[in-house]
Amino acid sequence: MIASTDFVRIAETYAAAAGVELVTVSSRVFDDSKKLAAMRDAGADLTLQRARRALQWFSDNWPDGVEWPEGIERPPVANAPGAAA
Repeated sequence: MIASTDFVRIAETYAAAAGVELVTVSSRVFDDSKKLAAMRDAGADLTLQRARRALQWFSDNWPDGVEWPEGIERPPVANAPGAAA
């Protein structure tokens, strides 16, 4: 099971690698610039569907050469050769 704190770790790793602020990542992933801060600061959570979409977004858009955060299972990249359609 993935926790809100795991999403924040993924997002912070992505933000650092992409050279953007967490609010920018939040806007890209959730179309809500405040969602990741609410998860980090107030313990806000996600619906299962929203969590799955967000995790897939991160996997599909993960920067080359950046290691995925340890201990968090990464879904297969949707547009990778051999990925299920």
